Amino acid sequence: MDYRIRKAVAADVAGISRVIIAALRQSNAADYDAATIAKVERSFSEAAVADLLDRRLIFVATDHDDVVATASLENSVVRSVFVAPEFQRLGIGERLMLAVENEALAHGSHLLRVPSSITAQSFYMRLGYGKVRDEFHGDERTIIMEKRLIKP
Repeated sequence: MDYRIRKAVAADVAGISRVIIAALRQSNAADYDAATIAKVERSFSEAAVADLLDRRLIFVATDHDDVVATASLENSVVRSVFVAPEFQRLGIGERLMLAVENEALAHGSHLLRVPSSITAQSFYMRLGYGKVRDEFHGDERTIIMEKRLIKP
């Protein structure tokens, strides 16, 4: 399959929400309890994603016109990287992260941070991110990771 990476538009909001909620329920459920998943899900309703589109630079990966993955950049922080469960482990997440990193470099950022879920920590480590510290938001553990960017 040839996936297209592009900046998100308003018409992508429903697809972004769907991908994130599916990934939370299937992939993250192995590391977080149902109450934590439900709380995080509320942050990614269609209305919440529409609001994020105004505050973050959001990328999507599409298969034809269907959103299959998303990632966003807010200043020098990578946020909301999710791949639909049926499209995981195909390199789409890596391609999205490369787009985010290139955008950050183009805007003068040389250090990116990512608040990683327990589930995604090994993914970010493979991409060169290192653990800085743990943060807890109630019962939700987040691993703060960072990477120095080098211009190619």
